[in-house]
Amino acid sequence: MDLHSIRYDTDGRIATITLNRPRHLNAIDEHMPGEIERAVEAANADDAIHVIVVTGEGRAFCAGYDLEAYAEREGPNAGFQEMPWDAMADYRMMAANTAHFMSLWRSHKPTIAKVRGYAVGGGSDIALACDLVVMAEDAKIGYPPARVWGCPTTAMWVYRIGSERAKRMLFTGDLIDGATAMEWGLVLDAVLDEHLDNAVAALAERIAGVPRNQLMMHKLLVNQAVDAMGLANTQMLATVFDGIARHSPEGVWWKRHAEEVGFRQAVAERDSGAPIAPEVSE
Repeated sequence: MDLHSIRYDTDGRIATITLNRPRHLNAIDEHMPGEIERAVEAANADDAIHVIVVTGEGRAFCAGYDLEAYAEREGPNAGFQEMPWDAMADYRMMAANTAHFMSLWRSHKPTIAKVRGYAVGGGSDIALACDLVVMAEDAKIGYPPARVWGCPTTAMWVYRIGSERAKRMLFTGDLIDGATAMEWGLVLDAVLDEHLDNAVAALAERIAGVPRNQLMMHKLLVNQAVDAMGLANTQMLATVFDGIARHSPEGVWWKRHAEEVGFRQAVAERDSGAPIAPEVSE
C-alpha cells in the first residue's frame, strides 16, 4: 500500500496499524481516515491475521484533527465552507471519515487500540471505534471540540458509558485519564505506561490463538446488539450536528479566532472554562 500517514505491519497472526504523524501528535490529515480503512481491509483479506492492533507513533495515540490545517489556516477547507454552507456536502465528507474510522468496528477481525499520551477529538473516535481499548493510566481521552466546533461523529460515548456519563463528557469537553476511563467502563484496561506494550501484546496473542471463524461470529453477535440500539441513526445525526457545529455562529467565530491567534491559543481559550464566542450575540 502507498501510505502517507499510517504504517501497516504484520507479525505472525497480528497486524499493527500505526498512526504515523508523530511531529503532529498523529493528528488526522486528509490521508489518515481512508488509509486506516485500507489497512483494515488488507488485514481482513489476509488469512494469516487474526487480530489488529491500532497504535500511535511516538508519545501520543492521536491528538484529533490537524487544527493547524483545518482551523488556523485562513479560508475554507474540507472541514469549513464559506457561507452559505452546503450541509449535505459537509455530511458527505464527514460521513466518509466516520465510515473509515468505523471500519475498525466493522472489521471481521478483532481490533485493539493501544493508547498512550492523548486520544482526543477525532483521536477518541478512532480509539473508541476499536473493539477493545487499553490505555496507559496517565493517558488522556476526551472530546474537547464538544465545547465548540465539533460533535463526535462515531457517537461511541453513549454506547460505552451510558447516557449520563456521555452527557458529562460532551457537556464539558473534559479529558479523563486512563484509570478513570477504566473505572467508568469506557475502556477495557489501564496500566502503567511502561507496561502498556506488554499488556497489549499479551492480549493480542491471547486472542490470536482463537480460530478466525470463532472471532468473527462473536464479534458479529455483539455488534448486532449495538446496531439494534440504533447506532447507524445516532451516527447519522451526530455527523450532521458536527457540520452544524463547525458552521454555527459560534463555530465560525472560533474558526476566525483560530486564524487570528493560532489554533493552540484558540484551543487553550476554548478549554479554559471562560465563555466561548463572546462577540456572538445570544
